[in-house]
Amino acid sequence: MNVFTHIGRFLVMTKGMFTKPENLRMYWKELMHQCAEIGIGSLGIVAIISVFIGAVSTVQTAYQLVSPFVPLTTIAQIVRDTVILEFAPTLTCIVLAGVVGSKIASELGNMRVSEQIDALEIMGINSKAYLILPKILAALIVIPMLVVIAAVLGIWGGRLAGAASGILSGEMFDRGLNMAFVPYNVAFAMAKAYTFSFILSSIPAYYGYHVQGGALEIGRSSTQAVVTSCIMILLADYILAALLL
Repeated sequence: MNVFTHIGRFLVMTKGMFTKPENLRMYWKELMHQCAEIGIGSLGIVAIISVFIGAVSTVQTAYQLVSPFVPLTTIAQIVRDTVILEFAPTLTCIVLAGVVGSKIASELGNMRVSEQIDALEIMGINSKAYLILPKILAALIVIPMLVVIAAVLGIWGGRLAGAASGILSGEMFDRGLNMAFVPYNVAFAMAKAYTFSFILSSIPAYYGYHVQGGALEIGRSSTQAVVTSCIMILLADYILAALLL
């Protein structure tokens, strides 16, 4: 299939999700389950990556700023803006594309191959609305929260690394955080978070829902879903930066 065929099938799948739910309580239960799976299941890896990314940013920024005329508070400003604008939304969502995206694609692919989706359709349940929509809504709810946590932990990791390595004290780092802060950067990071959340949940759902074959095809679709999601996240990152900055 060519690109236009995939785009058409993706749009048809998206349109089929928005129907009146057969049982609102059942849909709500599935949404809460997906929120717990995506949010709590990914919290550990997001926290570890964020702290170390912030720490590395502080050390490398200090290594680059060798001029004595540049105040040390500049390190905190650079780490703050880098973490908020790029590392927290983009890097976190790329990692989640591998963690969450592969899980969504393999789960739906297994249900398709084992004919569980066909059984739902026979029972009169809209499988797209019941299986895919809660996953996308859960990602839109939980992943921006993870991005906020990643930004906070990234800045804290940078502060901790700066104080531990003797580059700059915690008080000086805090002073730099408050200098020349642009609140729009936070809004821009959240716009990225919501866009990337939709990408990393809907594209794996598409590949998993339309898989054909057996276990080998499930693995291939999961890999393809992760690769496509990462490419689309990077493309969307560039487009958002060109439009909003």
